[in-house]
Amino acid sequence: MKTNSIAPDYKGYRFPLEIISHAVWLYFRFSLSFRDVEELLAQRGIVVTYETVRQWCLTFGQSYANELRHRRPRCGDIWHMDEVVLTIRGKKQVLWRAVDQDGNVLGILVQSRRNTKAAKRFFRKLLKGLQYVPRVIITDKLRSYGAAKREILPGVEHRQHKRLNNRVENSHQPTRLREKKMRRFKSAKQVQRFLSAFGPISQHFQPRRHRLGAREYRAILQTRFQTWNEVTGVKLVS
Repeated sequence: MKTNSIAPDYKGYRFPLEIISHAVWLYFRFSLSFRDVEELLAQRGIVVTYETVRQWCLTFGQSYANELRHRRPRCGDIWHMDEVVLTIRGKKQVLWRAVDQDGNVLGILVQSRRNTKAAKRFFRKLLKGLQYVPRVIITDKLRSYGAAKREILPGVEHRQHKRLNNRVENSHQPTRLREKKMRRFKSAKQVQRFLSAFGPISQHFQPRRHRLGAREYRAILQTRFQTWNEVTGVKLVS
């Protein structure tokens, strides 16, 4: 697991990095709009426009997410895969998503199709990003998965049953909430960009609380905030 990194370059920005990183955290961690973040900062006496918050999220959100992804331990060897249809400007787009057996998001990809070619592209993206091969993949009964698996992952066990795939189906829920908050997504590119940052940042601050005691949960959350400060370059005064 990667432990050291170079903090993002904040040169030329008028606001301190503590404010920038906090605004980005608010937007990606909670179901907030840019205007909501603007108002929360205003309550603390920080006058910043929602357009500035938008630019901060576009500029720094993905770099924060990439660093968090690099720092996490290797994910599980059972991959749950599913696809959900999004309507963007009246056109259907397919959001492909994969999670491991613990619910960690492994990758997402927005495409216009749900055929074998699209499934193979999704498999290749996962393998390139994760750099290891799963032991088992679990999907619904879409035939494209089987055809793609035979070519890309020939030695991997494949289980196809809708009831086995609740793990990944549940992981679509935060996306639906954000889609509603954002009054629908505007383009496939926007969905891909937003979810690529939203997934790692949001999930970093959401340990599986139902399995933890209160003291253990607080300790884990404190550790994750410390990691966030390292990623964003914030130095807390002790």
